[in-house]
Amino acid sequence: MTVTPLEPAVVAALSPAAAKALAPGPGRMMAARGLVPLPRPAELATVLFQIAAIDPALAAAATATATGLPDKIVAAVLADPTVPGPVLGWLAPRARTSPALVEALIGAPLVPDETIVALAGDGDAGVIELIATNEQRLLRCPEIIGAMYGNPKARMSTVDRAVELAVRSGVRVAGISAWDELARLVTAGGAGASAADDAAFAQALAGVATVPDAATDAAAADDAVVVTEAEDAAPAVDPAKVPLNKMSVPAKIRLATLGNAFARALLIRDPMKMVAVAAIKSPGVTDLEAAKYAGNQALAADVIAYIAARRDWTRLYGTKKALILNPKTPLTESTKLLLHLRERDLRLIASSKGIPSAVVAQARKLLNARSGGK
Repeated sequence: MTVTPLEPAVVAALSPAAAKALAPGPGRMMAARGLVPLPRPAELATVLFQIAAIDPALAAAATATATGLPDKIVAAVLADPTVPGPVLGWLAPRARTSPALVEALIGAPLVPDETIVALAGDGDAGVIELIATNEQRLLRCPEIIGAMYGNPKARMSTVDRAVELAVRSGVRVAGISAWDELARLVTAGGAGASAADDAAFAQALAGVATVPDAATDAAAADDAVVVTEAEDAAPAVDPAKVPLNKMSVPAKIRLATLGNAFARALLIRDPMKMVAVAAIKSPGVTDLEAAKYAGNQALAADVIAYIAARRDWTRLYGTKKALILNPKTPLTESTKLLLHLRERDLRLIASSKGIPSAVVAQARKLLNARSGGK
């Protein structure tokens, strides 16, 4: 962990004993080992922090001393409103060894927001609940809400309240891939998770994790995988393990975002369009997964449009071809992608009957141009 020295004004406000402990020489070495008496626990922690920041030779000793501080001392530091925020953040790993200290850390008004973001990202449900009670901090630092949302241990009801707070306060959470869908849902009055949702979401997330992801055919990278509406089939799912019928729309969106490829394969076919879009927006979607979905004519048009708009996905030749062959692809995207097709595939498009006539006409025009008008 990189430690940045405190501002000179902060150091200047320390007691004479603390200033003496920070001065170069044997006294600093003793202070790094916790052997210099200081008037308050807050000053002890601040001196250790500053030594770790300014003296590479003593940084390890100062950090070890801080790590070994008794709970009583750490609690006093966390309860002192004069302790600089960087010092609190530096002590966070030590505080996280005790539930009582974690609670005190969360309640410290000057604790850095990035420390709370880290706690929100991997803390347990109780920790997340404590963090969520400070609405002012959530709105000041929406990254905390994003970290909570992505933490599978966070209760669905806790996350849902935080999302609704942000939406109604006009705060956008950039770290949630399906934020636009969630915001529309809240605005329409469709949010509001309950304790039953907590259980259903946790059960579903655990259930999808027991199903190994199916191997994605690498051939999809170079050739289209076309699936008609009649041919499409959702993966078989055991409702006892994945109770989709008991889940609210916000819970399905979160499962689509955090779940594995199996969860996405289920939810990308959900009749609720915003759930399907959340599945394709999940950060877990791979290039080959997108290539497979690009040619699926049973999926919602918004899903196909999202794939077509992702330039990192359409760089695969198979994705380009699949999108052109999918009648749900926006016409503007299909005609742009035609420019990249090989001649044999242009001929296929030029004689196709299942796609818009404008795409067929453009394919014929390109073929004619490539042949020099012959």
